[in-house]
This record gives sequence, structure tokens and C-alpha cells, in this order.
Amino acid sequence: MRIRKYCNMDPVKQQNSFKQFKRWRQERARKLKHKDYSYVVPNVQPDLPYLKNNGKMPSVTWVGHSTFFIQLCGLNIITDPVWAGQMAMQKRLSPPGIPIEDVPPIDVVLISHSHYDHLNITSLRKLRGKQILVPAGLSSKLKLKGFDQVQELNWWDSIVVGGVEFIFVPSQHWTRRNPWDTNSSHWGGWIMKPLESALSQAGGKSEESTENALAYVSAVAKHSKAARPIVNEAPTVYFAGDSGYFAGFKEIGERYIIDIALMPIGAYEPEWFMGPQHVTPEEALQAFLDTGAKLFVPMHYGSFKLADDTPREALDRLEAERRRLRMDEQKIIVLPHGETWRVAGK
Repeated sequence: MRIRKYCNMDPVKQQNSFKQFKRWRQERARKLKHKDYSYVVPNVQPDLPYLKNNGKMPSVTWVGHSTFFIQLCGLNIITDPVWAGQMAMQKRLSPPGIPIEDVPPIDVVLISHSHYDHLNITSLRKLRGKQILVPAGLSSKLKLKGFDQVQELNWWDSIVVGGVEFIFVPSQHWTRRNPWDTNSSHWGGWIMKPLESALSQAGGKSEESTENALAYVSAVAKHSKAARPIVNEAPTVYFAGDSGYFAGFKEIGERYIIDIALMPIGAYEPEWFMGPQHVTPEEALQAFLDTGAKLFVPMHYGSFKLADDTPREALDRLEAERRRLRMDEQKIIVLPHGETWRVAGK
């Protein structure tokens, strides 16, 4: 039986051969000696009573890396669940924001792609009561591992769970879990669109301002209990997964009105190797502008040493580019691990 191979929207040469990987590892051994990993993403005590009893109001909690606990329209949603203590022989830099045993029962798990730092089978087994939405080509692998509530989607496909429509959207990336399954399943991001907002979105993009946002925690802030921006009770959330910069961000923005974009900013160095698959912080901000989203939450940094950049470098470059673009500082929400952003402000 011939296995289908998936590809990107635009022709792009991925630097993912074992020869290129070996070259990068050799370079990395020299560079990491001069890297400063003293900065660690702060962890705050999660508000577990609120998370366990909240059945209505939207919230976003960053667990770490690309794992978010999202509450939307009464659903508990997890993105790319990874609670692993190490990745590629590298110990986790900062503990998960919510211990996995304390995570409330999950309604929907969203998987962006099958790389190990986005799909950890042990973590997935420990989550309670979940329906798993995955890219095309991945459901058979999970069913072989004993997961039965699995639904796979192609790009632009959608499924409704509870009061939320989940749409699988493109990214520029690739997959491999072993030497024989390269690109045998797809990759992408997820739009989470509350059904209550579907009618208003059908009329085209809104000019609604975010000037009512209360405060911004900058890249150099201490992540204290500063007020967070207020959105609304039914925000549309875009989880970008992993991606290099590509024209698809604009198309996503043309199709959907996005309130909150969860965008990667880390694992970009060296750029000759990572560029086709991981955006730089500067490209992440451009992708954010392409989508037309109102608010930007950075992710994919600070949990694992997956590339040669450090968490501090990623945040510093993000802040420098924001200043260069003269972007309103209230548009970027830098979360510590474990803090629950109550999106509707109640």
C-alpha cells in the first residue's frame, strides 16, 4: 500500500535531511557554550478552583511550549499536549504551568502535527475525557495506540463540538517521528470559532478597536499580576502550531476574523536550518499582522532547547521588532506559565 505524502502550499525546500541535521548539531555544540540560559519563563500558581468551576467565560492558560488550556463556550480545550520532562535528551527548562494531574477533564484536544514536541503520547493518555482532532493522515497511528475518539481533518475542513467550530488551517512545516514516516501526516493550525459569533463574522472584517485593553506585560516585565486586555465573551482564537513564514497567514486572515492569535516565536536559530519550518520573532509579528488578529500571545519558547536561540533572545527580538514597527504594546500578551488570562475580564 502506497503511503500518501503531504506537502506545503508553496514550494519550499525543507532543511531536514539527516546530513543537514548532523551539520547543525556540530555547529550547535560550539555555539551553546556561549549561550545564556539564566532567564527562565516565570511560573505562577494556577488558579485551579476557577479553571475547574468555570463553565462559561473564555480563558487562556499557557502550560508551556505549544500547550495551552483554553476555555471557550463551556468547552475545555488543550492544544498540543506535552508535559514531558525532557525533549531530545534536553531537560525541560521550566515546569508546566498546570500539573497534568490537576488538569480538569478535557472536551477537545487539538494536535497541530506529529513531531514529538507537539504530540506526546504519554501526556495524551493522562488527559481525561477527550475528543482528539488531528491532521489528515494521523488518526490511524493514534487508533493503533488505543485512542478511539479521533477525528482527522484536511486543510480548511471543520467540525463543530459543543458551541465551537474547529477549522484546520494551513501552516508551512513537515512531520517525522521515525525514518520511514516523513510527511505521512499533515500539519497545520486551528481556528476556534464560537458559533455565537458566526453571524457577525459573515459580514466581513470588523473595525472594532482594542483600545479598551487595560495593560500589556512587555518582554522585560516581571510578569506580576498586571491587568490583561479584555476581548469579549466569544472570541475567535487562532492556534498557529508550528510554521515557517508563508502566504497562508494572509489567506487565514482573509477568511476569519481573529481575536487572539497564539503564535510561535522560538526555535528559529540557525535560520539556514530552521527558516523553512519555524518563524523568527520578527516573522511571527508579520504573520500576526497578516492575519489581522487583534491580540498576539507568543508561544513555542522557554520550555525546551530545541534550537540555538534562548528564551531571552526570542523575547528581546520580539520586543525590538514591536518597537521598530511602532506597534501598540497592548497588542502583545506575554504570559507566564500557569497564569489564567480571563479573556472577557470577569
